[in-house]
Amino acid sequence: MSEFVSVAEVASLLPGQGRTVNYRGKEYALYNVDGIFHAMDDACSHKGGPLGAGCLDGEKVYCPLHGWAFDIKTGICEARPDLPVRTYETRVEGDHVQIKIELS
Repeated sequence: MSEFVSVAEVASLLPGQGRTVNYRGKEYALYNVDGIFHAMDDACSHKGGPLGAGCLDGEKVYCPLHGWAFDIKTGICEARPDLPVRTYETRVEGDHVQIKIELS
């Protein structure tokens, strides 16, 4: 079963910023691109680098370890399209950013 869960306050992530958020022990990378929020797994598919700490450039984030670029909407990696990162649906509910995840 999947549902939306709150992971951050809207005001805590300004446009053009990204960061790592944690929900029940799992880390997600969360980005704000011109007021639209995007989420993906925080670990780069190459060496596990923290994508929430990566450099955000438009709709691409660059892994801080080796510079691999990922599309924040699709999770596709430019260097290795066969190694995407999982993305998650997001929404704003009141003052909170929520991501849709599988609950177990």
